[in-house]
Amino acid sequence: MLVNMKTILDDANKHNYGVMAMNSVNIEMARGGIMAAAEMNSPIIIQFGPGQMKNHAHKEEMLPLIKELAERVHVPIALNLDHGMDFSVITDCINSGFTNVMFDGSSLPYEENLSKTEMICNLAHGVGCSVEAELGHVGQAIDEDDNNFDLYTDPEVAKEFVEYTGVDALAVAIGTAHGQYPKGKIPKLDFDRLKELKEKLKMPLVLHGGSGAGEENLKKAVKLGINKINVATDAFGIAKKTIVEELEKDPHMDYMHLCMATEEGIKKFVKSYIKTIGSNDRYIFGEVPYTGNE
Repeated sequence: MLVNMKTILDDANKHNYGVMAMNSVNIEMARGGIMAAAEMNSPIIIQFGPGQMKNHAHKEEMLPLIKELAERVHVPIALNLDHGMDFSVITDCINSGFTNVMFDGSSLPYEENLSKTEMICNLAHGVGCSVEAELGHVGQAIDEDDNNFDLYTDPEVAKEFVEYTGVDALAVAIGTAHGQYPKGKIPKLDFDRLKELKEKLKMPLVLHGGSGAGEENLKKAVKLGINKINVATDAFGIAKKTIVEELEKDPHMDYMHLCMATEEGIKKFVKSYIKTIGSNDRYIFGEVPYTGNE
C-alpha cells in the first residue's frame, strides 16, 4: 500500500528502528526493493531525485509503476522526491501523488531555508503529502575536509527550524557524505550530536549518505535516533556488480535474464539492509514485540 511517509517514519520513531529509502530508477530496482520489503514484513521508501527523474526515472512511468507494486503488498510503501530544490518540480510531484517530498535548502542562507521549507510544508500538508527538509550540510565523499563541524546540524537551531516550519522529518549532518568513499574509508560520525538532536527534537531523523557508512555505524545511528537512511550509491553498485558477474559467468546471457538477475541482486541487498537497520517483522499479523534495536 502506498502511504504518507510520515506514517512510516512516525512508527519508526516511536519504536526505534530505521527504514531504508532506496533510490530506484527502473522496474528492477523498484520491484526488487518492494518485494524484498514484503518478504521481510518491512516498510520501505522508494525515491529518486530530479536529475534521475529527468534522465531515466521519468515520473510518468515510475509513479504508476510504484503505485501498482505498492498495491500488491501488505507492507507500507512511500514514494519520495529526493533532494528537490526547484519549486516547480516539487509542486508537480506533490500534485502528481508523491507521498513525500524532500526540500533541500541546506545550501541556502538559514532564513531562506526556513521560509521556503515552511511554504512547501503548507502546500504539501494541504493535500496529505509529508515533507522532509535538511539542516546542516551533507557534503560529498570526495571532500577533503569531511570533519568540518561548522557544516554539521546545530541542535538548538534545528529545534527552532522544526517548530517554525512544521516539517515531518529532518535530514541531519553528522559526518556522512553523498557518493562513494575512497576505498577502505569509513566515516566517523558525531554520535554525541545525534543523541542531542534526538533528545531535543523527538521526531524522525534522516541520515543521508548511508552508502558506505559501515554496518556498525548504521546500527548505532539507528539506536540513537536515525529513522530513515538514504541509499543510492550502494544500490546502484549492487546492480552493476550483478550484471558484471553474470556476464563473466555467461557472456552470451540475454538482456531479459540480466534484468532478472539484477532484480534478484537488489532484492538480496535490500533484505540484508533491512535486517541491519531493524525494520524487519514490523508488519505481520499477530503480536510483534516492538523492541527496536535495544
